This record gives sequence, structure tokens and C-alpha cells, in this order.
Amino acid sequence: MPYFLDGNNLIGLVRRKARPGEDDRAALVAEISERLRHTRSSVRLFFDGPSGRQTSLGRLTVTDVGGSADDAIVRELAASSDPGQITVVTADRELSRRVRDGGGRTMPPDVFWDRFGASAAGARKDGAPAVDVEEWMEYFADPKNRTD
Repeated sequence: MPYFLDGNNLIGLVRRKARPGEDDRAALVAEISERLRHTRSSVRLFFDGPSGRQTSLGRLTVTDVGGSADDAIVRELAASSDPGQITVVTADRELSRRVRDGGGRTMPPDVFWDRFGASAAGARKDGAPAVDVEEWMEYFADPKNRTD
């Protein structure tokens, strides 16, 4: 299940900054990248801004949208063949409403952080990656992913 993250919204909540700088963005990218190392989840992190560039870091794709991240998230959701499989992580009520109206799911940031644990906490004591049972339950609940 892909997650779309509203980057500036997350930085605003965590770092209490209305206008994040490059160091704030880099810190968020590093944190999310580390948390994803032990999962099968994919994340697209959207940032407001002028550049319009995209970078892939394993399961994390960082997009500087060249405008409004909210609008880009809604456009990507609308372009998806199955918007119900996309979860948008944001605390922005207006974006949440637009996502739900477009058939997507929403998740508050605190739930996302809890689901993906602390940076180094994704591994078990024996070094094997932790299993995200909820993610697998959702995967096999979809009839397209079963071979009954």
C-alpha cells in the first residue's frame, strides 16, 4: 500500500516551522528513509516548492512539486487506477477532505509515526526485519493479491 506524505505539513507539526528550510527537509527525508528500511511499504514524500524535481531513495520517492504539494497529491490520487489503495498522511483538514472525496484514505501523522516506529526500532534483536502484520493483512484482504 503506497503512502503519500504532505512533507511541509509534517515538518510544521514536528519542527513547528511554517517555512521549512533545506535542513528541515533533509532531516525529514533521513528519518523517513531510516524508518522504511525494515518494511515493504512505499512512500512518496511531496514538498511545496519551485523546483519540480524527483529523487528516489529505495522505497522513498521525494518530489519537489514545483507548486502546491496538496494539489500534486490530489492530482496523483486522481491519476491512480486504484485510489482506495493510497493513504495520504497529513494533519491538513482541507487536504484530508479532498483525498477522501477522491476515493483515497487518510492517516494522521501520529498514527504513521507509530506504525513505522522509531528509526532503529524496526529490527528485531536477531537482526531480522520486523514484520508489519497489519500491512500483510491489508495486502491479502484484497482479492487481487490472492491465488485462492
